[in-house]
Amino acid sequence: MLFCYGPSSRGKTMEIYVSHAEDHDDQSRRDFLFYATGGAGAVVAGAAIWPLVNQMNPSADVQALSSIRVDVADVEVGSQITIQFLGKPVFIRRRTEEEIAEARAVSLSDLPDKIARNDNLGDVDAEDIHRTLDEAGEWLVMMGVCTHLGCVPLGDGAGEFNGWFCPCHGSHYDTAGRIRKGPAPENLPVPVAEFADETTIVLG
Repeated sequence: MLFCYGPSSRGKTMEIYVSHAEDHDDQSRRDFLFYATGGAGAVVAGAAIWPLVNQMNPSADVQALSSIRVDVADVEVGSQITIQFLGKPVFIRRRTEEEIAEARAVSLSDLPDKIARNDNLGDVDAEDIHRTLDEAGEWLVMMGVCTHLGCVPLGDGAGEFNGWFCPCHGSHYDTAGRIRKGPAPENLPVPVAEFADETTIVLG
């Protein structure tokens, strides 16, 4: 409330009362519009950004394939199957006694990459027993991607070490999938895998 003083028509001073109610209402409206506009802007910005964030999440079909079961009942000793897992080939080989013996006779000092690269075991050495799915060493499961430039190596005893050979740049892998010669810097990686039962391997 504002008090003003001034002369009246009779020459006397009179008090004039001026209310600030209208000024207060204007300020309240300005505050409301400011916050409402800011809130609406935040909602619009969130709506615009959400599709960009959401598209980085795995799609439903990728999530469904993050773990797969593979029936290996028909895989004979000395043979290999190739399956697709998360968009990449995976070699599943049932090794012969000769292949196992050859792999286990290799000294660590002969290996360019002395790390197993086995996601089931962590950071262990590349002895053959650390590369296989079972203690006997019969089952070998590896990503079928050359560690040099991502080509798919040839199998079934290919290359100089009777394992896998990448013809693109000449990388040779032995019967345990370990790099032995050529430009590839690492052994073929072993993904997370386990036997669900005697004839089923679960990947992922």
